[in-house]
Amino acid sequence: MTYDITVHGTVAPGFEGVRDAFGTVLAEDTTEPGSQLSVRLRGRTVVDLWAGEGLEATSLLPVFSSTKGAAHLVVALLVQEGTLVLDRTVASYWPAFAAAGTDTLTLRELLAHRSGLVGATPRFTDEELADDRLVAERLVRQEPFWKPGTAYGYHAVVIGALTGEVVRRATGRSIQELYEERVRAPHGVELHLGLPEALEPRFVPVRPMAPTPEQAATLTAFPPDPEGVFAAAFNLPTDLAGWGNLPVVRALGSASAGGVGSARGLARMYAAAVSGVDGAAPLLTPATAAECARLSWSGTDLVTGAQDAFGLGFRRTSGQYPVLSASAFGHSGAAGSQAFADPELGIAYGYTRRRYAYPGGEAPENTHLVEAVVRAAGGA
Repeated sequence: MTYDITVHGTVAPGFEGVRDAFGTVLAEDTTEPGSQLSVRLRGRTVVDLWAGEGLEATSLLPVFSSTKGAAHLVVALLVQEGTLVLDRTVASYWPAFAAAGTDTLTLRELLAHRSGLVGATPRFTDEELADDRLVAERLVRQEPFWKPGTAYGYHAVVIGALTGEVVRRATGRSIQELYEERVRAPHGVELHLGLPEALEPRFVPVRPMAPTPEQAATLTAFPPDPEGVFAAAFNLPTDLAGWGNLPVVRALGSASAGGVGSARGLARMYAAAVSGVDGAAPLLTPATAAECARLSWSGTDLVTGAQDAFGLGFRRTSGQYPVLSASAFGHSGAAGSQAFADPELGIAYGYTRRRYAYPGGEAPENTHLVEAVVRAAGGA
């Protein structure tokens, strides 16, 4: 089948190589290509591209775990203001949290995915998993999958519910409410934690993608799982792509993976955080931005097998893309989305993909695109 791979949009002078790289990615994709790419340099848009049938610059897609960047930007703001203290125990905000042997776990450790509460048994239904308050209530009674604080493992679909409950206890407001009031609305960010009904016509569902026989035979992305840790962390009733498309998920905006937005929205959010947009001051001070990227603990993720992944609730993006500086932080999403800020280079990057990128996480083409962006930004 032949697909339309016409590239739409604009790039600033000096960023023509990014357009070329974007076109190459589309031309090499035989699985129904369609994606958006937006980049800001020191707050100014330098790349705004999209392609694929039915996909516009303003289309809103499920961004899965890129949502965690929005949720933990709220946490970073509260830490910056002193409302939250990283080295206080979670139980000091949320007393019931101590019931499962997590009484000494600090907020810093929770943000670094060290609680051991990666999932629940029996597993969540689709509707339960969309509701952060319900998830938090169940997890607080769950036996951790490892001794809290002794290791870390990706809390893929629940971390936002846990950190969100701390935020609610400290402020009386949900992460979703604070994100809307302090980040999304005042800075014009097209990334929603709870999609308004009026924007439903702009929603574009992610389409599932099965592995090829070659991919299925060679997939070694995750470690052996004798204790069921990986299964618990990703124990979804449906496939992840299908879950992200559910109306209840995008309506409630789960802080772990329920966000809906565009590449423009992802890039604008990170630009607002570290550079400022439209003349506004950056949301984060340099010290807070550095804390977001600073490695919390060194070691192997018990869920994914990754090394040294997390800072302050964000992934250390320089570990994924060595061309970035050590100051880079952000979060990718299961269908292939990627979003981050690199304060040192002045880059804010957002990428979405319509077709689910097997096996999940940031789509592999981001490596090619990020390298092209950094080359162009160096020249700029």
